[in-house]
Amino acid sequence: MASRDADPSLGYLTRKDTEVKLPRATRVKNKTPAPIQITAEQILREARERQEAEIRPPKQKITDTTELADYRLRKRKEFEDLIRRVRWNVSVWIKYAQWEESQKDFNRARSVWERALEVDYRNHTLWLKYAEVEMKNKFINHARNVWDRAVTLLPRVDQLWYKYIHMEEMLGNVAGARQIFERWMSWMPDQQGWLSYIKFELRYNEVDRARAIYERFVQCHPKVGAWIKFAKFEMKNGEIVRARNVYERAVEKLADEEDAEQLFVAFAEFEERCKETERARCIYKFALDHIPKGRAEDLYRKFVAFEKQYGDKEGIEDAIVGKRRFQYEDEVRKNPLNYDAWFDYIRLEESVGSKERIREVYERAIANVPPAEEKRYWQRYIYLWINYALYEELDAGDIDRTRDVYRECLKLIPHEKFSFAKIWLLAAQFEIRQLNLKGARQILGNAIGKAPKDKIFKKYIEIELQLGNIDRCQKLYEKYLEWAPENCYAWSKYAELERSLSETERARAIFELAITQPALDMPELLWKAYIDFEISEGEYQRTRGLYERLLDRTKHLKVWISYAKFEASAVEENDGGSNLPQDGIQENHHEEKKKCIQHARRVFERAINYYRTSAPELKEERAMLLEEWLNMESSFGEFGNISLVQSKLPKKLKKRKQITSEDGGVVGYEEFIDYVFPEENQATNLKILEAAYKWKKQKISSDEE
Repeated sequence: MASRDADPSLGYLTRKDTEVKLPRATRVKNKTPAPIQITAEQILREARERQEAEIRPPKQKITDTTELADYRLRKRKEFEDLIRRVRWNVSVWIKYAQWEESQKDFNRARSVWERALEVDYRNHTLWLKYAEVEMKNKFINHARNVWDRAVTLLPRVDQLWYKYIHMEEMLGNVAGARQIFERWMSWMPDQQGWLSYIKFELRYNEVDRARAIYERFVQCHPKVGAWIKFAKFEMKNGEIVRARNVYERAVEKLADEEDAEQLFVAFAEFEERCKETERARCIYKFALDHIPKGRAEDLYRKFVAFEKQYGDKEGIEDAIVGKRRFQYEDEVRKNPLNYDAWFDYIRLEESVGSKERIREVYERAIANVPPAEEKRYWQRYIYLWINYALYEELDAGDIDRTRDVYRECLKLIPHEKFSFAKIWLLAAQFEIRQLNLKGARQILGNAIGKAPKDKIFKKYIEIELQLGNIDRCQKLYEKYLEWAPENCYAWSKYAELERSLSETERARAIFELAITQPALDMPELLWKAYIDFEISEGEYQRTRGLYERLLDRTKHLKVWISYAKFEASAVEENDGGSNLPQDGIQENHHEEKKKCIQHARRVFERAINYYRTSAPELKEERAMLLEEWLNMESSFGEFGNISLVQSKLPKKLKKRKQITSEDGGVVGYEEFIDYVFPEENQATNLKILEAAYKWKKQKISSDEE
């Protein structure tokens, strides 16, 4: 059994044999703190004291040459065996060579170093250690030889060059060090190498040589930082003219570079230190005009500080405007379709008043056409064109440019998808202000042809009406109604125009045509206008006919009330124009008033009858109608009869109904007002009597049984 459970991977032991049995955690019963507390420091100290001593090999003492020879032979054999095993391990070679050096056997040490270099000559650490050994033991020519070979084989390792030059300089061989620098410079190293060469020459006061090296340096590394260092070098040596020349040459070559801002700032600060404030100001302005706004943040800040220190009021304002200009440039660069930023930018330029800059910003802004042909994207954009046109007309006074702006804007808008009535009207009004009536009519005609809108028709008709061109107004109304036959406003206004011209029949015909349209946007307004027209003309029979026709179409509460009020007030319109004596006129007036009241009552009774029989569910409307009738009877004074209505008034009852949720459950209750009319109350009483009679009949029959 045991052999079966044995695992070969565990040396034929069972799993149970190899289990690690940890001691069971003891439960601490007494958790009170001990009287003597042990600190962490004591624990660490005790652990240190209890550590076993490190096992070190015993020290050997060599007493004679034979033992020394044996020791050397044994060590060399160990190193050679180790090298055979790990030939590519550089640290083994270094230890071997350093051991040979410690034995003062320099030829053997050199041999080891050379063998190591044969294995990996690209490892510059080997060269450094090799040369340091030669220098430490004062083998100068050997060290030179090592450095020379190292820089020849690895010319891109700067550390080798630095060490080689440092050795020659420490030996006082300045010419040799210079020669090594020249060899190094032929490889065109990085900036630090050139600067080290320049510092080397300056240590020996060779200013002209350093200047020549700077010239070669800026040719090798034509960067802003290199030119600035060159100029600062000249400035440090008091050569202001030379420094300025360096900056000017740098600006010619690097004005379009990304880090040109740094160069201009340094140049301006140089001129500032030289007390040449005008030169510095010109440099700042030149830089701000040539460097993209997104890369000139530091430049703006420096310019504002400069103007605050040296400039006058205008200069400071100009600098502040420049800073704000930079902010807006940054915003529109990040999001060219941010039209609010363009509006702010334009307002800034308009406050400055430079026409060229204002026009430039307007042109840049309107060039950012919305990407989608949807009106919601164009609503802000179109105001750029409007503001541009108004600026050209009102501020710049350039009429031709204003006309061009309107023309280009109207050409750009996709009128087949959407249009803007505002821009058409502004263009037409502009032409009217220039007394170009033909041009204005042409624009408005194009607007009606390409993108007809209510506003355009209304404004065009208003203009022609002001000019007294009635024929044009009539044609425009006809076009308007052809385009929008459902527009009740247009029908009403057209009829109103004809009425103002005393063309009553034409106005009536227009109203008749309007109410026969299959679809109308606001028919109640149209019918009201038609009825008011007939009332104003004194045609009461026609008005009654209109009300009857309207009631055939709709039995709305307001129609009934309006009809009743008309019948009640018709007497006032009939008044006057009689040759009867005063008493006769008074009597005639009373008779007419009674007739009108009778007509009004008939209308109310018809309405009540309709609500009672055809629409019994509209209780609230019926109650409102009765309330209106009651108010009217009260207003009739002595001719009124309130009792007629009071008997018909309903009772108001507060009731509750269930509120159900979507899943059918009862959520709660809400109160509502219910109306109980007299005939309903009577019917309820009859039902109660009938139920009581049935109950009594049943009781009698049960008693008999």
